Amino acid sequence: MAGFARRSRDTHCTIEIEHSEESLHAHVELDDESDLRPGDRVRVHGAPIRVTFGQRLTLRRPATVERAYWLERQWTRLTARFELSELYEISFSSRRRL
Repeated sequence: MAGFARRSRDTHCTIEIEHSEESLHAHVELDDESDLRPGDRVRVHGAPIRVTFGQRLTLRRPATVERAYWLERQWTRLTARFELSELYEISFSSRRRL
């Protein structure tokens, strides 16, 4: 069944990590500009990366992109709608009532 087959492929990526007062982020950009869809997974290979406060790091690593099964993709789309609604309940205000 072609719709249920998981496909994977190897590629390389650029990783940018920053841990500072201005930003705390980690971005991964795939070299082949893959069209990632719901449920797909990207596994970056290599040793764990540690970034201390005030440090910004950009490096290259190999990565594997795994495409989700058809059913897994549909499940991710369905559950994402409910998970997004959880964000509506978060407040960054110090007041108890908005």
